Amino acid sequence: MSTVPEGYDPYAFVPFAVTVDLAVFTVREARLHVLLVERGGEPYKGRWALPGGFILPRESAGEAARRELAEETGLTQDAVGGLHLEQLRTYTEPDRDPRMRVVSVAYAALLPDLPEPRGGGDAARAQWWDARDLGGLAFDHERILADAYDRIGAKLEYTCLATAFCPAEFTLGELQQVYETVWGVELDRPNFRRKVLATPGFVEAVEGSPRRTGGRGKPAALYRAGAAAALHPPLLRPEGRTE
Repeated sequence: MSTVPEGYDPYAFVPFAVTVDLAVFTVREARLHVLLVERGGEPYKGRWALPGGFILPRESAGEAARRELAEETGLTQDAVGGLHLEQLRTYTEPDRDPRMRVVSVAYAALLPDLPEPRGGGDAARAQWWDARDLGGLAFDHERILADAYDRIGAKLEYTCLATAFCPAEFTLGELQQVYETVWGVELDRPNFRRKVLATPGFVEAVEGSPRRTGGRGKPAALYRAGAAAALHPPLLRPEGRTE
């Protein structure tokens, strides 16, 4: 147990709270969606916000993030425990919360899909929302969401992050759809396929697995995420080609 050093007065400093906020993304119906909760109490009662809440005295920020996500969405502990949460940044503006000085540690999470969420804890409802059709979020959550969106788009270029949006076994068409959805661009199919297969460790073929039928009736091979974490060379987004 730690002891307070002699002469140190912890009450000489104004106390403040620390919270966590989570930007949880998934691809649904070929659109990028983010998980939001409707606030059940003040401040901003009735407004939509990112899942999150206060860090308890004896837990880490990562533990608080998983607890709050489970409490406010109704997701099971197993589902939440298996998520990869990436710390985004810390938000420290003095007036970001009208209750008191609050510092927030924000996380981003990427998922292939999850069951429909339901509100819990101090959230009235939880729902997936189109990430490009949002406004009027509580606190500074629009800024956090924008930062998370930018981080994800950039990381798709240099890491294998896109496979986190896909099921365990996926087609190259499904992987391409992730890039097109997040970047908001249309990619050339043969060129995308060539780059993916030429990148060491990006994906690996599923041997002997059933083959899915594509939109034109052609068989599509299945792949799984490879062992690489970074892309060499990077898969840079094209400029000047938008949907």
